[in-house]
Amino acid sequence: MAQADGNLTEDFSESPETRWDYVADTVMGGASSGQVQFSSEGEVAFARLTGTVSTENNGGFIQFRRKLPDRPDASVSGVRLLVRGNGEQYFVHLRTRGTVLPWQYYQAGFATSEEWTEVTLPLSDFKASGAMLRAIPVADEITSVGVVAFGRDHKARVDVSKFGFY
Repeated sequence: MAQADGNLTEDFSESPETRWDYVADTVMGGASSGQVQFSSEGEVAFARLTGTVSTENNGGFIQFRRKLPDRPDASVSGVRLLVRGNGEQYFVHLRTRGTVLPWQYYQAGFATSEEWTEVTLPLSDFKASGAMLRAIPVADEITSVGVVAFGRDHKARVDVSKFGFY
């Protein structure tokens, strides 16, 4: 993990479990279940989010997320990931200094396949979770990032080998 030029770059190679946390909707009474595991294949280290997303009891998410030690530079224009998965759609959630309530976030989706694929998500693609938030997140206000299986009943499996800002 490096923080060069104020921009986070995570490759999950050195003790990622000390930086990333697993969170599910059970914190709010939901019924989803899962886990994040940190693994490697050859020289590629990655985080794997697996589980069952359930919309029972107003639930519907599992995620792994990281609070940022420093906010990104104002010049950051998006998020870049290297991902693979089971063909489902997943999301990146950003929290900012303005997302003070637990259910507030900015969200952008990405598709997965069995092949490692680079995904770039401009900040302008992130949608606010409610009307109380500004329309687009501001880079130097971002306080945490998360990779999320969200919003519908499904089996989740998504691997992320790189996560960073551009």
